[in-house]
Amino acid sequence: MADIIEYVQRFKQGAEALDLRDTASLSSLSSTLDTISTPLASDVDLRASFGSNPSVYPTLRKLWRDLSHTQLTFWADEGDDDEDGETSPEDSEQQRATKGACLSLARFTRNLVAAVPENQNRAYENEPEIRRLLHYYTSWSMAEDADAVATARMLTQTLSNLVTGNDALMSSLWQTYLSLPEDQVVLLRLLAHPDSRTVLSTLIFMLNIIKDDESRINALCTTPIGLRLSVVLLNSMTKSYDADEDTDAGRTFNYGYFIFAQIIEHGLVPRLYARLSMDGEVVTPHQTTLLKLTDSYLQSPAQEGRDAIHEGLMPVLSEVFFTLSQSARASISRSVAGDASAPPAELDVMLPKVCEALVLLTQCIVSVALAAEGRASDPLGRRKYFAEARTAEIGMVESIVDLLRLLDAFLPRINFGKPVGQSATNGALPPDSPGFFYLKRDLVRLLGVLVHRNRAVQDRVRECGGIQIVMNLCVVDERNPYLREHAIFTLHNLLEGNAANQALVDEIQPVREADENGVLKPVQVPLT
Repeated sequence: MADIIEYVQRFKQGAEALDLRDTASLSSLSSTLDTISTPLASDVDLRASFGSNPSVYPTLRKLWRDLSHTQLTFWADEGDDDEDGETSPEDSEQQRATKGACLSLARFTRNLVAAVPENQNRAYENEPEIRRLLHYYTSWSMAEDADAVATARMLTQTLSNLVTGNDALMSSLWQTYLSLPEDQVVLLRLLAHPDSRTVLSTLIFMLNIIKDDESRINALCTTPIGLRLSVVLLNSMTKSYDADEDTDAGRTFNYGYFIFAQIIEHGLVPRLYARLSMDGEVVTPHQTTLLKLTDSYLQSPAQEGRDAIHEGLMPVLSEVFFTLSQSARASISRSVAGDASAPPAELDVMLPKVCEALVLLTQCIVSVALAAEGRASDPLGRRKYFAEARTAEIGMVESIVDLLRLLDAFLPRINFGKPVGQSATNGALPPDSPGFFYLKRDLVRLLGVLVHRNRAVQDRVRECGGIQIVMNLCVVDERNPYLREHAIFTLHNLLEGNAANQALVDEIQPVREADENGVLKPVQVPLT
């Protein structure tokens, strides 16, 4: 108890002795706050006892108001130089001391309120000052200032501890931030901050707020500021996608993934995907990143409630597949329909992006369709749902077959690093874009999943010429690893228990054979 009284007295005395114009006084306050912060960080009982003293919070309030006012006054005065055009050394030293005091006060407050709801409730009145200081320390002029970056990170942690675990405060803060004008939302600035540790602190802060709360997660996907946060977060994750997991950037990606896992688990992917669209674009980069995250989630170990998540995703996966497939088929058709004597057709610049999204979407559909494998029955009829999905013009199965047919003409396979055969684009190969990688393989794999032990779907593939196309894909293609194996498996599923399909293959085999590259030669008509 004696320690508590001593700590409170030292805190109050340090605050009362503060002279904001004196660097020594500012440094003395920093030292006092740091001395008390250390034991507060490790002892929750000490935090509770210290915070129960009613005299602490008026003192804390005065410190936040005064330091915030002083620091922001410096900001307003920046650019007002002396007659010689240089900032005076005294001002520079005082500014550094003020930054140090802000950092120490943020650390002290962060430790005082951690996991003590009553302390959080009493200290929350300082949130506007903390937010204003964050706005200052995340300005572009502070991005290269190491002290400013450290203070911004500490202020972010302070905000996080101020509300984490306190549902009423989390709701209040989230509602406030999503109602502010965009230029005042510090979360947007923090997510775009060049320091990965600051971004990581921000993501932990956001995850703590939205975790398992449907209304707050929904606001992230529907309100104007929530959507801006989602877009900036997707940008941040794109930058850190390939980062090592043991780095701050890698951990940043992981926490971003945890946030989007909340969106997926609450059935908000369809809504967010639609809100990320842009007029005139079939698929946007942010939609592609969302598909990538959804694909990663679907391939992660299954957890309770996954069936409901799959059921909610099935309509949007089907709808988006038709949209992207139609776009890709139309684009490739234009490319392969030209006159052989004409100049090569110009490649649709959006096609690689559409194909990249199609790969991710196809993998998502396969994951959902196969999720019930091994059960006595498929309660959601996943494979049947996708096999029977159709637009007014075409079914999913026919769309896959048609796209594979066009891709076979458009993209010559690659063997030993070289294209084999010539594409129907008059030799004008598309750019070496990763958007085209794996597309044939994943489409033929999806086809194999949909026809498995389904006679009606097997027949539909035969009727639209799909068997011959699948047979032509039983080759090696470095752009599509394991394409041959997936095509053979799909061919097996097409023939299993289907005499008509078997007869068609028997009919084809005597008059067609593969060349040295494994490509089926044209049908040879016997001479009479």
